[in-house]
Amino acid sequence: MATQVQSAAVEVPQMLHRAKSGFRNAELVPMLPDWGEGDDEPVPARGKIKLRTVWISDIHLGTAGCNATLLLDFLKSVQPETLYLVGDIIDGWRLKRGWFWPAAHNDIVRRVLKLANKGVRVVYIPGNHDEMLRDYGGLSFGGVEVVENAVHVTADGRRLLVLHGDEFDGVVLYARWLAFLGDYAYALLLRLNIVFNAVRRRFGLPYWSLSAHIKKRVKNAVAFISQFEEVVAHAAHEAGVDGVVCGHIHCAEIRQFGDVTYYNDGDWVESCTALVEHADGRIEILDWAKHVAQRGASVVVPVLPDTQPDPVFA
Repeated sequence: MATQVQSAAVEVPQMLHRAKSGFRNAELVPMLPDWGEGDDEPVPARGKIKLRTVWISDIHLGTAGCNATLLLDFLKSVQPETLYLVGDIIDGWRLKRGWFWPAAHNDIVRRVLKLANKGVRVVYIPGNHDEMLRDYGGLSFGGVEVVENAVHVTADGRRLLVLHGDEFDGVVLYARWLAFLGDYAYALLLRLNIVFNAVRRRFGLPYWSLSAHIKKRVKNAVAFISQFEEVVAHAAHEAGVDGVVCGHIHCAEIRQFGDVTYYNDGDWVESCTALVEHADGRIEILDWAKHVAQRGASVVVPVLPDTQPDPVFA
């Protein structure tokens, strides 16, 4: 049964999108190579894992930390009906500072477009690192639908809100520049603190630690706020859905908050995990790094159960 997806974003008129993009959607598709044609790639001898839905996020293409080899192996090994790209697929922040795009990252883009060409429904929900694509919500690029968020209906009838998650990150919303700053700048802040307080003394003002204030904010940014999951689950409850799927915090997780199930699909920088839905509506976390490590021993694909302990935030 085809996966039902309902866009939960406010639709922007097509004329506005065309004015922003400078071309019509119908004119873009022929520009993309038809990579599905003449595909002679052999099916893996182990067979493909048939799944109803796959959610992946936080790939961060354009960074050295992206585990493109593992992700490409995963994409070649699964056969989903619907693939959700839940934000931070491309790291626009990093690419602004310097170009890094090895051939393996091209292979990921090629594989996703090939899946779309072969009939897989691919839904792209931009995150904060690829936020430039949010202006194109409602358009389809090479068969890849771009939406702000979506409501996914599982095989057993549950409605899941799908979004990246940065909407609930106070650091991104209220101190966005700190997300660019990062911990590496803390040593510089210590030196700035000396100059800052020297100026304050000249004006007769008491000592105030700029570095301590910033360090506290950066620490909160690294921890992604301990209440992130509760806030996301509460928003899902207010939206009247049965669950929520997000990414953003690089922590694969399945938790229950009252009548709302919180799902996080993890990332492809550290954990290399995906969230998958089976034909009967069961949803599990697939740890692909463990799967690859054990595959030679003919071990069943490892999945984490529906109930997980509370995550530890660093």
